[in-house]
Amino acid sequence: MPWNDKFECMPVEELNKLQLKKLKETVAWVCERVPFYKQKLENLGVTADSIKTLADVAKLPFTVKNDLRDNYPFGLCAVPLQEVVRIHASSGTTGKPITGPYTAEDLAQWAECMARNLWSAGVRKGDIAQNAYGYGLFTGGLGFHQGATLIGCTIVPTSSGLTERQIMLMKDFGTTVLFSTPSYALTIAEQAESMKIDVRKLPLRVGVFGAEPWTVAMRKEIEERLGIKAMEAFGLTELGGPGTAFDCEAQDGLHINEDHFLAEIVDPATLEPLPTGEQGELVLTS
Repeated sequence: MPWNDKFECMPVEELNKLQLKKLKETVAWVCERVPFYKQKLENLGVTADSIKTLADVAKLPFTVKNDLRDNYPFGLCAVPLQEVVRIHASSGTTGKPITGPYTAEDLAQWAECMARNLWSAGVRKGDIAQNAYGYGLFTGGLGFHQGATLIGCTIVPTSSGLTERQIMLMKDFGTTVLFSTPSYALTIAEQAESMKIDVRKLPLRVGVFGAEPWTVAMRKEIEERLGIKAMEAFGLTELGGPGTAFDCEAQDGLHINEDHFLAEIVDPATLEPLPTGEQGELVLTS
């Protein structure tokens, strides 16, 4: 049973109607409130009334990283700043950071998406969840924290680093769930081995990993060295952080929160949509 079967198990026809309704509302919203998008859409002759089917998402302009940087920090914000209750941002290592302003409603939606992610991974109320993602401007720490709070976990907000202490707390608190990057999970495994602590004998049973690329081989290594099920969380700062998509016990691909995110695969050369099964560039609309 999923966290929210109303939306996660919604019949396709009903889901498509919801997606179309939200897409039209989003176009109308940004036309009214964001000058950057108003100008882009006017140049293309696109309005909310132009969106008749989901395929019409192809009429919309792409938003690329330079658009986000050129409108730093709040040029794309669609609400007055006094309605913003939190701001996250990327590291900005290759230029100005990508900012993410959140309203209270945004945070509630994010928590819901993360709860679905964690629930699908097997996280439940009563789990002791050690959150070794960085807290702060990075979306990982608070994103996972919010989802685990909604489920009802006992959260240990260790943040990243101080690996010996992480292992001590994992052992002393009886941690059952670990949130971290996959590379840090392997760091924990290596440090525990050097401390002569067999993590596989601890209550730890599942980890939810993301925020960086990892391979099937890395997943297998994490599962073997920590004695857990290694699950995935996918997201990006530009769309609110982790919680965009996630895997389930089958570990055979990611489930997208389709009532919040519309996914397309486009040809990177022509930018035209590709049919199901073709490889291309992932484009997300929120």
